[in-house]
Amino acid sequence: MCELFGISSSRPVTAKGMLREFRLRGGLTADNPDGWGLARWENGVFHLDKEPLPAHQSALFANLCETTRSNLIIAHVRKAKFPPVNTLNNTHPFQRACCGRRWVFAHNGLVPDIVEMEQANDSPICLPTGETDSEYAFCHLLSHIAQHFHRSPAGNTAASFASLAMASELIASHGKFNFLMSDGEYLIAYGHDRLHYLEQNGTANPDGTPADSTMIATEPLHGNGSWMLFEPGELRIYRLGEMAGRILTLGHPGGRS
Repeated sequence: MCELFGISSSRPVTAKGMLREFRLRGGLTADNPDGWGLARWENGVFHLDKEPLPAHQSALFANLCETTRSNLIIAHVRKAKFPPVNTLNNTHPFQRACCGRRWVFAHNGLVPDIVEMEQANDSPICLPTGETDSEYAFCHLLSHIAQHFHRSPAGNTAASFASLAMASELIASHGKFNFLMSDGEYLIAYGHDRLHYLEQNGTANPDGTPADSTMIATEPLHGNGSWMLFEPGELRIYRLGEMAGRILTLGHPGGRS
């Protein structure tokens, strides 16, 4: 049911091995054959490539595995469920503008009720171009972010994250909701029931410079270090490879605020 992969790092890094392995999970080593996408932050903007075909068959994805160098990456391989149609508009990650920033979002899980909930929104911040519950959930989260921003344009980061955690918990109560999201500065990860992280300090780049980095994946990938499982309903926020916030939402076993 789809898989996620993300990186937040203090410096631009390559992740050839991890990306190669993740690419193969798009229809070869795992049952996620219905599209892939890769967003990476470069020179102050997100660059996004995606195709509605198996990742392991994509020459473009294979090339990106070798050439991508960034301090912030979000990737996704899709198992089409809602709807069971693999079109470009239904392929993650999705990208939208909100509050003067460009946001990207990718989801694992199933929350079909969010479609009706967001369609009832009198002031939507965006309208989906595809049909997925994931894109509707993305627009729903952006509406919460926009409401907080307009109430406090000076920006209260802690309050923003708390509001996002509450909205994430609400959506998760209607199904399964794991996601990666970013505005180019923060990598935001919500693990409702299936997400792992790997924090590494001083990892050497190919040029020998050290970098603090965190990788997040639906299922652990090979490499040095031990992957850790998210707490149920846990929101983790990273900036330049280091944790900037952590919230355990209510309503899930083991969760607390």
